[in-house]
Amino acid sequence: MIVKKLKLVFLENSEIVHEQDEQVHDSEHQDCLKKNERALFVVGEIGGNDFKDAFLRGRTLEEVKAMVPIVVEAIKYALRRVIEYGATRIVVPGNYPIGCFPVFLTKFPINDTNAYDELHCLKYFNNFAIYQNDLLQKGIKELKEEYPNVIIVYGDYYNAFLGLFRKANMFGFDPKSLQKACCGIGGEYNFNVRVSCGDPSVTVCSNPDERVNWDGIHLTQRAYELMATWLMQDIYPKLQCEHIDSYRSTI
Repeated sequence: MIVKKLKLVFLENSEIVHEQDEQVHDSEHQDCLKKNERALFVVGEIGGNDFKDAFLRGRTLEEVKAMVPIVVEAIKYALRRVIEYGATRIVVPGNYPIGCFPVFLTKFPINDTNAYDELHCLKYFNNFAIYQNDLLQKGIKELKEEYPNVIIVYGDYYNAFLGLFRKANMFGFDPKSLQKACCGIGGEYNFNVRVSCGDPSVTVCSNPDERVNWDGIHLTQRAYELMATWLMQDIYPKLQCEHIDSYRSTI
């Protein structure tokens, strides 16, 4: 959605790895570089599944936090590669406030109201996401100094997501079901780690547009659409596109 509004070429991560490696050696190399100069590269979100799986397998906070610098370095390596291929505009998304997701709320229930914030999200996991995002932004800053002619923009998934909760009524979400999965079964958050969406026993909510979360881990189409609109408002001016005045956010 973001790429379409910007009228830029979109290259998926898999295309970067497989197609570009072949093209960089052939006679169309220069043409490829020119196309990439006009393309928007979205690199990420990277690391979310690794961190989630580590937590679900019982790793401690210290153990998972130790993974973050490694992931950030991997992201920086990927960014250097796409820059070598001619990228001049790159968006690097951070992590969501994972403490608001049914998978974490279900797997790690805490019988202490102080463990939850005003949106009923687990502070423990949201603080981890903040730590991860802070290190990522530091890495982006270092790369911007290394490549001053390349525009690298942080994609603030964290605050884009929180906006859905804070403006739930305005967006038509059910305030009582913000942390509940639409496609799920059982428990306070309609989520079961062992019985996931797609299982014959799992039902789907009657109106997914009233829900933020789809299956305990991923969001609904409506939530993603609203997040994309928020991100457009935040990112678009920073990309320094020629048609900068052609977009106006509705949020």
